[in-house]
Amino acid sequence: MRNKNDLQEQPNNPLHGVTLEQILRYLVDYYGWRELYYMVEIRCFYIDPGIKSSLKFLRQTPWARSKVEEIYLDLLEEQKKDEQKE
Repeated sequence: MRNKNDLQEQPNNPLHGVTLEQILRYLVDYYGWRELYYMVEIRCFYIDPGIKSSLKFLRQTPWARSKVEEIYLDLLEEQKKDEQKE
């Protein structure tokens, strides 16, 4: 079981405290389902896409979840660089 200190030990981890659903919603809002499908060829992103079915698939498929998290981290890094330019 995790204790309170475990939650505070990852201040530099951008995925810490962010749920898979939050990540997926953020990416869908930013890219849209079709663009996400082109980035990661997952059927549930292309055929009748939805949050619930995509979350089910991602939770059961480690390689796909990892790829989605990688896209999220890349987007955060890109946005951070853009903010520094302004």
